[in-house]
Amino acid sequence: MSTNSSAQRSETFTWIDPVIALEQLPRLSGLDYFSGLRDGSIAPPPIASLMNFDLVDARYGHVEFRCWPGEAHYNPLGMVHGGLACTLLDTVLGCAAHSTLEAGIGYTSIDLAVKYLRPITLQKGALRAEGSVVKTGPRVIFTEGSLSTADGELLATATSTLLIFPHQPGALTT
Repeated sequence: MSTNSSAQRSETFTWIDPVIALEQLPRLSGLDYFSGLRDGSIAPPPIASLMNFDLVDARYGHVEFRCWPGEAHYNPLGMVHGGLACTLLDTVLGCAAHSTLEAGIGYTSIDLAVKYLRPITLQKGALRAEGSVVKTGPRVIFTEGSLSTADGELLATATSTLLIFPHQPGALTT
């Protein structure tokens, strides 16, 4: 495959060392952690820079993110790759679960089911992802979420089950 160098584009990503934010995680409830992300006292995770999304709202059992897809997210068919939608939905579902957890408690996804309803192109503009807790329990949390345009056109939906466990300090090293 040849490449036309005059059509080449590039993008640069910067982020803050994730270990700095993760050091605070075991001492904060999920809501306190998201409050820090929202007010800037806790740096966002590197994936937020890479995928171009921000936390908009966090309440107990509910979070909302906004994402600005770019050309770098396009697949060979000229649409935003479904992986961006899946990653965004996985993020809001996990964060919704996290918002219900006390300090020292962690989680991981057991499953994730995504339904793609419409293609996503740059013409759709900013995307809105919302995640909510459907049911909590002592070992698992059930969540559901949606991805839509700013004017409410539904693009994808998802559900997830998350396993709850004691936080494991030192899991990330650089």
